Amino acid sequence: MLSIFESVFLINHSLFRKMLFNSFEFLLFFPLVTLIYFAIPHKYRWFHLLLASCVFYSFFIPIYILILFFTIIIDYYAGIWIEQSHGKKRKSALIMSLVANIGVLSVFKYYNFFIDNFNSILFKINPDQLLPHWDIILPIGLSFHTFQAMSYTIEVYRGNQKAERHFGIYALYVMFYPQLVAGPIERPQNVIHQFYEKHEFNYELAKSGLRLMLWGMFKKVVIADRLSIFVNKVYGQPTDYQGLPLIVATLFFTFQIYCDFSGYSDIAIGSARVMGFDLMKNFDRPYFSKNISEFWRRWHISLSTWFRDYLYIPLGGNRVAEYRRYFNLFFVFMMSGLWHGASWHFVIWGALHGIYLIFGQLTKRFQETVLGLLKIQLLQNIIHASITFILVAFAWIFFAAHNNADSIYIIKHLFSQNSHSISQIIEIIGENDLYLILISVFILEFVQWQQRGKLIANHFESKPKWQQWMAYYLILLMILCFGVYNNSQFIYFQF
Repeated sequence: MLSIFESVFLINHSLFRKMLFNSFEFLLFFPLVTLIYFAIPHKYRWFHLLLASCVFYSFFIPIYILILFFTIIIDYYAGIWIEQSHGKKRKSALIMSLVANIGVLSVFKYYNFFIDNFNSILFKINPDQLLPHWDIILPIGLSFHTFQAMSYTIEVYRGNQKAERHFGIYALYVMFYPQLVAGPIERPQNVIHQFYEKHEFNYELAKSGLRLMLWGMFKKVVIADRLSIFVNKVYGQPTDYQGLPLIVATLFFTFQIYCDFSGYSDIAIGSARVMGFDLMKNFDRPYFSKNISEFWRRWHISLSTWFRDYLYIPLGGNRVAEYRRYFNLFFVFMMSGLWHGASWHFVIWGALHGIYLIFGQLTKRFQETVLGLLKIQLLQNIIHASITFILVAFAWIFFAAHNNADSIYIIKHLFSQNSHSISQIIEIIGENDLYLILISVFILEFVQWQQRGKLIANHFESKPKWQQWMAYYLILLMILCFGVYNNSQFIYFQF
């Protein structure tokens, strides 16, 4: 039985490639798919988008599309059975759907994690009887489209969404290529109806979408991928460094993961918008947050609201006793950490955020009393935002490190003295690239500061046309001249 599994899914890691948003393939794929979408009759568009999404996904490992088809078929029929059934049969259909989705996720993402932990116990009993690992590649975006599929059957069960009878439309809901591999994790009531609507080409929507894609590409190839050069070097072998290089690498990763992930979301939302589709906002200037709770209302919004609606609230949410509410918060964030990666350092990362939230709620009055003495609201906001940023950056150490041992080493040596720190930094990244990083991050923060309280699109539209186009050409020029084109995948593609 295992030999059949191995022959199909245990694949040499060097044999696969992906159609990345920052790849030449996508540069051809996106305009071609979009042009055909508007050129063909409306009744065929769903099929065109579904076929394009299959092609997009098949650039990874074509055989893995069978995993998607397996869960799509189960969830499609489960939704119909839930709507047509009553009592225990409805719940059984929901459970069947959830078990299928979580089962696939467990096999491909968590099998080796469970085996490692089980073997650590088994080794003490009988070291000759350890269970084998599977050398298996995690399907791209598995955690994302699995959660999106589960939200469908849950919403049908709750009565918030009618079961979709058109199999192709439901398959497109799961596989829609812009957000297939890294979100946003959409809800059926927000998206499915849009596949039935006829979208005429709209110049303003197309311009807005392309502008957002341009900004996302700038964040990815100019900032994130350049920062990754230094971060990968230091975090790849942290014991070679101490002091300032570790601090700089941690700060660089804080901006790298934001620009990488929000850059992907911008390109996904923008490419869908060009065709007339409206996907949910996934990031809202999270590093301007004044507390951890606000940070999670601004960071990966589609995931944080998923955990809120489908785990935190069913556990009792805020309606339970205080101690239980704190347990719910801690548990949900531990699960969020495990969702991000099958390793204990991801669980610790999630647990840290849970601890931050609980501590923040326990000390809320004390914080308000102490900072209230300052009287100046702007100064209070700066202090709150600075503390939140430091806490988030510290937690990212566990996310970026390869294991807990590396995380502990980095924390212990963050403030160690090293007379060669500056020279090590310059040697790795180069003086010119360091200046380029500082300028790029300044542009990022300037634009986000301009966004405060309003949409950046509205801000641009209020400016004269020559200023708008000058900004577009400047960003495009920076992408072409200073972008890092090493076919670097997005960090969240393998989550």
